[in-house]
Amino acid sequence: MFDSPIRPRRLRHTPTLRRMVRETQLTPSDFIYPLFIVHGDGVRNPIASMPGISQLSVDMAVTEAQQAWELGIPALMLFGIPDEKDPVGIENFADDGIIQRATKAIKAAIPDMVVVTDVCLCEYTDHGHCGVLNDGTHIHLPEGYVLNDETLEILQKVVVSHAKAGADIVAPSGMIDGMVGSIRVALDSAGFEHLPIMSYAVKYASAFYGPFRDAADGAPKFGDRKTHQMDPANTAEAIREAELDVVEGADFLMVKPALSYLDIIRTVKDEFPSLPMVAYNVSGEYAMVKAAAANGWLDGESVMMEKLTSIKRAGADLIITYHAIEAAKMILDS
Repeated sequence: MFDSPIRPRRLRHTPTLRRMVRETQLTPSDFIYPLFIVHGDGVRNPIASMPGISQLSVDMAVTEAQQAWELGIPALMLFGIPDEKDPVGIENFADDGIIQRATKAIKAAIPDMVVVTDVCLCEYTDHGHCGVLNDGTHIHLPEGYVLNDETLEILQKVVVSHAKAGADIVAPSGMIDGMVGSIRVALDSAGFEHLPIMSYAVKYASAFYGPFRDAADGAPKFGDRKTHQMDPANTAEAIREAELDVVEGADFLMVKPALSYLDIIRTVKDEFPSLPMVAYNVSGEYAMVKAAAANGWLDGESVMMEKLTSIKRAGADLIITYHAIEAAKMILDS
């Protein structure tokens, strides 16, 4: 006969007891909802590799934003898809660019919604890379190499343009050396000292980004991004990258992807506990759940909630996720 007085199962006996002692609580305010914005009116283009997610025109993005706000989701992350592309992505910093228009429209409709703008060149350039490419001018670098300092000059223009349009947070995603410091100088010089920077501080060169490149029409036309995004095998480098961004003035730190990098989320959070930790639950992580659920291999809703809980349990304060709408509904209905 088992005679120990210690029985942890006592606290699992009923759903109410389990809720009372639950250590990690998900709420809609934990989520940042990404939107892909295109030109036009009344446009909702479903993304085949991301069931439930669409490219949206500005008017439809406002409608989607209102739904998110009503569910208690406090923030959006905007990705723009231009009509025309060029070597440096001119629309990225144009006054009437797609992100500038969407930001103004969303802030006009929902002033308290936090609008985070992705700051990168890949969606806007005709080559699909995250910066200005070497055209042979730098003879010591290979042709097509993403140039660091020339790219920083473009990013400075982008963040000031986004700030003038009403962005609440700018989020540089290219893993270009010095991007946070350069952006901080540009924002401060333009009078936007108050504007926070959410740095993609630890972004791995991951295979989980595949569906996103369909959604944002941002796949590189040649090569890959391994010269600026991190090797998935590295942990110590993540600390170094995050530390550099902290020194340069980052207000948030991000780890991307999330699910295969829960150890990195915890490590970075433990190392820099005073800064909000953001985890990006990326497109491939989303698509896997949707595909398995569509085939009846998994309970999609349960797996979604378990996955998001694991990301928060690992140390994320905020989660960028395409599941935001459906997860918020489940939380509010529970």
